[in-house]
Amino acid sequence: MHYNLLNVGLLAVLFWPIFISTHLTANESSTYLQIENDRLFFSVNKSTGAIDLLTLDNQDLLGSAAYIPYTPGGSSGNGKYGIGPYLDCYCIPASGPSSTGSGSYTPGSISPTYKLFQGVDSHRIAYGGVMMSEVYPPTGQILEQYWFLRDGETGLHTFSRIAYYNSSTPFLRNLQEFRTLFRPSTSLWTDLVTDDSLYATMPVPNPASGNLANATTVQDATWYIGNRTGDPYVDEFADYFTKYTFAAVWRDQVVHGLFADGTISSNDNSTFGAWLVMNTKDTYFGGPVHSDLVVDGIIYNYLVSNHHGDGTPNITDGFDRTFGPQYYHFNKGPRGGSWRTLRDEAVAFASPSWNADFYDTISKYIPNYAPTSARGSYKATIELPKGSRNAIAVLAQNGVNFQDNVLDPTAYQYWVDISASGKVEIDRIKKGTYRLTVYADGIFGDFTHDNIVVKAGRTTQGGALRWEAESAGTEVWRIGTPDKAGGEWLHGDHSAHSPLHPPEYRIYWGAYDYLSDFPHGVNFHVGKSDVRKDFNYIHWSVFGGYANSRRPEQTAGHGEINNWTITFDLDQHHLTRKTEATFTVQLAGAKTAAGNTDVFNTTQPWNDLPFVVVVNGHELEPWIIPYNQSSSCGTRSAITCYSLGHHFTFPTHYLSHERANQIVLSLPYNATDYESALLPQSVYVQYDALRLEVK
Repeated sequence: MHYNLLNVGLLAVLFWPIFISTHLTANESSTYLQIENDRLFFSVNKSTGAIDLLTLDNQDLLGSAAYIPYTPGGSSGNGKYGIGPYLDCYCIPASGPSSTGSGSYTPGSISPTYKLFQGVDSHRIAYGGVMMSEVYPPTGQILEQYWFLRDGETGLHTFSRIAYYNSSTPFLRNLQEFRTLFRPSTSLWTDLVTDDSLYATMPVPNPASGNLANATTVQDATWYIGNRTGDPYVDEFADYFTKYTFAAVWRDQVVHGLFADGTISSNDNSTFGAWLVMNTKDTYFGGPVHSDLVVDGIIYNYLVSNHHGDGTPNITDGFDRTFGPQYYHFNKGPRGGSWRTLRDEAVAFASPSWNADFYDTISKYIPNYAPTSARGSYKATIELPKGSRNAIAVLAQNGVNFQDNVLDPTAYQYWVDISASGKVEIDRIKKGTYRLTVYADGIFGDFTHDNIVVKAGRTTQGGALRWEAESAGTEVWRIGTPDKAGGEWLHGDHSAHSPLHPPEYRIYWGAYDYLSDFPHGVNFHVGKSDVRKDFNYIHWSVFGGYANSRRPEQTAGHGEINNWTITFDLDQHHLTRKTEATFTVQLAGAKTAAGNTDVFNTTQPWNDLPFVVVVNGHELEPWIIPYNQSSSCGTRSAITCYSLGHHFTFPTHYLSHERANQIVLSLPYNATDYESALLPQSVYVQYDALRLEVK
């Protein structure tokens, strides 16, 4: 499908070396900018700032432009679909002119400017690019989106920038969401793919697209569709559909997207794929435990968000950050082909070194991008604690928990799995000063090492390091596995009883009735109880009510909801010559009244959430979980959010070897918050692991 594109071969003779390829063409008119090579074509509409025409081998990948009025939890500030990739944000003052009145904004419709780039890279391959830039008038914020296409490739390299320079108003607001979206309207796409193990046929109609036929809203962006007959999603996956189901944790996420099985593709029923390749992750925030939406009929590239409780950067005078590159890859397969084949092709591009030479070439057009000449590497070896598994090394903002690396909006982040021999090697690191954090499954706590200086063109030798696992004496017992996740418990990371066996936690928390599962509350006996059956994946303060379709009446109970009991036996040798006990609680997430906003609401009593431990009737000093470490985790189909922990210490004479001991984990009775969206109002925590030690 071609749209009067101007072949720039003649211009190449005048301005480019004679070896330039002539397969890539570009054109700009008063209404659009268009670039194509032999297979891929895209057109940016100057009136919207978005791609609204995208074809691969003459197959339309987007469909016709359309509009859905904004609803809370909606997918875009301007409500348009049949477009993308395009830039969208939650970044303007809530009082400003937006379609939501809530601060969301889609740049490109007020007074955008455009640039068309053309050239050849160091490998003599032609490329073209488009920049859309808009200054939001009320605040002066600069919002920019870049798209680049190389000859011989069937994908778009994207960068996104936001900048704010205003000394008279040095603080604007937080950057709550910043993202690019591929948002088709065509029925070409049939399948959702998060990774190799999480995928499903798209429900038809897809409620996330705004068509709620035979769909009942049960929560923010969550629908019951179990009454549908013949819908493959219901038959194979679940009775509920939510945009949160297909979210991913950034650590191992590389490619996600949409698959077209060919049933309505043009001519020969070929299959097609549209994929977001996370070939670089250093400009995201939150480290490897950050998780976010990736696909629900839209392909998301969430550059910044707090969906699962991670912090977001503040937009202050001088804020200027460019995110990327990431790569939207589009491909074609034979009739009857598998989505796995097309995804595997995209996975091959999921490396920060892939196309690094090309990014160096175009870096002159991309503010803030660090080319190879501004990068170095880091090497070290670390002796890991006995029993550690799945160990990872993280380089992020110096001096702070890597989950808080938004505190410095210029900081970058990197991570790598640690080899069995303890080797750590990270390449292509932007020059700067970093903290090294190491953590591993099976080990409580983290190893940290500050002031690691990475210089451009140099390899920083970290030497031989030794991680001594934190210890407060002799371990008496532990429940769960410390891994910064809460998947081992009931309704956690266990396969649902459907043909595709999605993890239960992903489906919808309201599908599981806590009061039926635990009519007398959680009473877990160490050494006898089963973590998979006898410990729930969410510890509520109240249950039911708002956003619970099965139990719409809120129940505070009589202590069986907010108070959980751990019973355990001790032998005399556990306590002989021991004077101090330490009870460690690691959480995979905690929701205070602040939800996932990190905003202290003076009207809410549980912004800072007291978590109380009672040992054989002795109430210990409460752990006050702060509002800025709160996350809406389990209710948004997650078991890994902002992780945190606390050590409770007490004298061993609180314990007994003559009778059963009890530790009660207590949340405030009937503690709720205000929710503007359709989300449960209860505060809650999700456990990672618990341990008792004595010394």
